[in-house]
Amino acid sequence: MSAKIRGSLLILLATAIGVMFIVPLIWMVTISLKTDIEAFLPDLSFIPKEPTMINYIEALRGGDLDVPIIRWIFNSLIVSTVGTVLVLTIDALAAYGLARLDVPFRKALISLFLSTMMIPGIVWFVPQYILFQDLHLIGTYAAFFLPATAGVFGVFLLYQFFLGYPAEIEEAAYMDGANKWQIFVRMFLPASKSILWTLAVITFMGIFNDYIWPYYVSGGDEDMLTLTAGIAVMTHGSYVNYPNKLMALSVIATLPILIVFLLAQKSIVKGIIHSGIK
Repeated sequence: MSAKIRGSLLILLATAIGVMFIVPLIWMVTISLKTDIEAFLPDLSFIPKEPTMINYIEALRGGDLDVPIIRWIFNSLIVSTVGTVLVLTIDALAAYGLARLDVPFRKALISLFLSTMMIPGIVWFVPQYILFQDLHLIGTYAAFFLPATAGVFGVFLLYQFFLGYPAEIEEAAYMDGANKWQIFVRMFLPASKSILWTLAVITFMGIFNDYIWPYYVSGGDEDMLTLTAGIAVMTHGSYVNYPNKLMALSVIATLPILIVFLLAQKSIVKGIIHSGIK
């Protein structure tokens, strides 16, 4: 098989995969612009006959149950943002310590950290919930984002990069009088900016899209739900018979993730290249 034919097949395969992902999104937007009557028609029309924005207005108002949609959006944004900042801070410090400092039992710690990546997250669910319950954190914002800070993916990602950082540059900085903190802040962090952006987007998306954990740790308080958890509630509540309004709410929930990804797209590509992920 020639290189030209192989390239054409890869393009066709990529196009087919792209269509598989984009068609549901287009259908979601289409349904969100339809009226109540048109949304229940059996035809698969991708163009609404009478496009309307009323579904978005009613979705933001909370539907028939008058639920706090705006509060849910605020909860999702604040939890995702704070969680992302904490993850970047903790993971960068841990990775720098393991990669460049003389940490006792470093190899054993790295092996221990990596072994936790093999354990499915659902296994931690009940013990983690009991721990937060004993700490009286259920129903607080801390319960939403603290579990994300225990992940080791970011530590491993940054560890690989820091480990390959030229030792000569670091030694030259020490000779110029810089201390470990100055080297970390002024050299390692700027050099790993692309990887940090990649980790930030992945973390933000993971926290923002999670709905099972926020649903349970909200403590039954409707005002403490995140947007994704709130949508799950709405599917069994006021929107159970209104798919167009539910799709409008889903579009609203998708926008922050889409905006974050588009803004950091170039940095994500650079981060993947620098980290050696293929």
